[in-house]
Amino acid sequence: MDIDLMMRVYPFFLDAAWVTIQLSLLTALLGLTCGTLGAAARLSRLAVLRFLGAAYVSLFRGTPALIQLFILYFGGPQIGIQLDAFEAGVIGLGINAGAYMTETIRGAIISIDKGQREAARTLGLSQWQATYKVILPQAARLMVRPLGVNMNMLIKATALVAAISVVELTYTAQRYIGSTYKPFEMFLLAGLLYMIIIYVTGRAVAWLDRKVQIT
Repeated sequence: MDIDLMMRVYPFFLDAAWVTIQLSLLTALLGLTCGTLGAAARLSRLAVLRFLGAAYVSLFRGTPALIQLFILYFGGPQIGIQLDAFEAGVIGLGINAGAYMTETIRGAIISIDKGQREAARTLGLSQWQATYKVILPQAARLMVRPLGVNMNMLIKATALVAAISVVELTYTAQRYIGSTYKPFEMFLLAGLLYMIIIYVTGRAVAWLDRKVQIT
């Protein structure tokens, strides 16, 4: 194993890791937004919103994320959507992640006993107040860990954007393989950096989970 080569290219992989981190954070933020809206739609009293929420989840969970990226990046210009590779990666992966987060958030909310809402309404709280002050705080305790799992999956899924030439860890490894002919060393270095990012994310999720369990 060529350790000297790995040390020489290591700074370039760090730059790529920072791109992966930015991509992960922005995608997670968009995914959480889409997931919250999707869960609200699926739990709505309006049939049309429930249908739209279910259609969103079925569409984006039922098709490969890579195909969704290709449609957005390569097919988008045909319908007037012009995005650079990074923007397409964030939007494509974010909407895809939101479909999974929709079910995570919805599952946490519906797992709260219906008697909690009825008790809150009996005490004079409105529907919104009962949801905001009683249901959501309890649901938050249940959704942190599953959302952490979604986040780990999302970080690994960022490797897909290498297919549309976003210069993140996987793309950087592929590029250096072409010039060094050392696939083992390059992918090992990329894999180690992915592990570090996922480990730090996991520790942050564990800390957040402890905090919400206390409050």
